[in-house]
Amino acid sequence: MRAVTGWLAPILIGLVLVVLLHAFVVQTYSIPSGSMEPTLQVGDRIAVNKLSYDFHRVHRGDIIVFRRPPAEHCQAGVTFADLVKRVIGLPGETISSSNGQVLINGRPLAEPWLPPNDPLGKPIAPITLPPHEYYVLGDNRADSCDSRYWGPVARNLIVGKVDLRFWPLSRFHLF
Repeated sequence: MRAVTGWLAPILIGLVLVVLLHAFVVQTYSIPSGSMEPTLQVGDRIAVNKLSYDFHRVHRGDIIVFRRPPAEHCQAGVTFADLVKRVIGLPGETISSSNGQVLINGRPLAEPWLPPNDPLGKPIAPITLPPHEYYVLGDNRADSCDSRYWGPVARNLIVGKVDLRFWPLSRFHLF
């Protein structure tokens, strides 16, 4: 009986720690679509830091996971509870596009994460972001349902920041 009790306590403590880590610190996701290609491929596994934005603000260029906005309805019959996109616009900024180039407050946005000459696809109608709202785009602009279609993402919908791609191992990457 003592041997069982000796093993049971560490196992229970370990399970509690795993549940707490998953609930409050880090969560893993699988990429279900090509909207973030070439950065994230279908089937890639990512780890999301849920505490990141408790310690610093959201930055332009961050890849985030967020709960599906109420206005998101791009694919009939296909819904995901959580989405992955890149933050392009920050609260208070005016986002637009001209000749396929994303503009922030009228100035071209440098996007080193995109392949050269990557088409924007649907243009961005000018929008000034309210407080606590972010404009997000998929890296695969021609095949991404994002803020161009359903508007900015409220801060309270953000789950966390993508910190790493851990699968497949050949594409391991820290963001």
